Amino acid sequence: MTHIALVVSDVDGTLLTKDKILTDGAKAAVRKLRQAGIGFTIVSSRPTIGMGFLIEPLGITLPIGAFNGSAIVDPQLKPLEQHLIPPAAAQRSIDLLRDHGVDIWLFTDDHWLTQNPDGEYVPHEKRTIKHDPTIVTDFTPYLGSACKIVGASSDAPLLQRCEAAIQDAVGNEATAIRSQTYYLDVTPPGHDKGTFVEAIAGRLGISLNNVATIGDMQNDLPMFARSGLSFAMGNASDDVRARATEVTDTNERDGFARAMDVVLTTNR
Repeated sequence: MTHIALVVSDVDGTLLTKDKILTDGAKAAVRKLRQAGIGFTIVSSRPTIGMGFLIEPLGITLPIGAFNGSAIVDPQLKPLEQHLIPPAAAQRSIDLLRDHGVDIWLFTDDHWLTQNPDGEYVPHEKRTIKHDPTIVTDFTPYLGSACKIVGASSDAPLLQRCEAAIQDAVGNEATAIRSQTYYLDVTPPGHDKGTFVEAIAGRLGISLNNVATIGDMQNDLPMFARSGLSFAMGNASDDVRARATEVTDTNERDGFARAMDVVLTTNR
């Protein structure tokens, strides 16, 4: 296998357990990467405000990616590169989510906005990103600063239909893809986890062939396609696992740490 110089990891469903716990095994695995001289960073559909708690325990010194890679921030969460959804595409996305009866959230660089504080997944998101939402009556004033729009629903087939409808409606003006079975993310066009991997590899002067990536959802596929080595989590769907170089264990069984053991072995 190719020598690995950089690992880029997804967060939810990969680094964290389903209860959003960063295990000792995961922390130890990143420590071993650092000791071996292998760079490490994270990219997630999470907002910037939901990434900070991982920086210190993982010892991250490289830029990290938020909003599916459309925002790149330094370890102090200061923006290095920021992209926004065009307002017209944001409005069309919100209209379609509303037409489908899906709960709607809008994220700016530093706020999570919702019209429904009692939404089905609001408690889950509060626990996940460790922030409370700002309750608004109208999204219109924020359309010009939208980093991400989320449709949240436990009806997975409905969300899949909504994904197709938004993709058709916005075309190349935005990206619409599910980051979880219950979250549909609309993010700025032309930027995803794959472009984030390219950007970080470029900053470090590393060939993409020397990058390993790891994730569990469809939004991780662009970074799988860019990297020389890719790992799908054991909890990933069949189509995601089929697109990865390797399949590791689940996030409940320290699959991330097991994958990093393979990376370290590869480099010996």
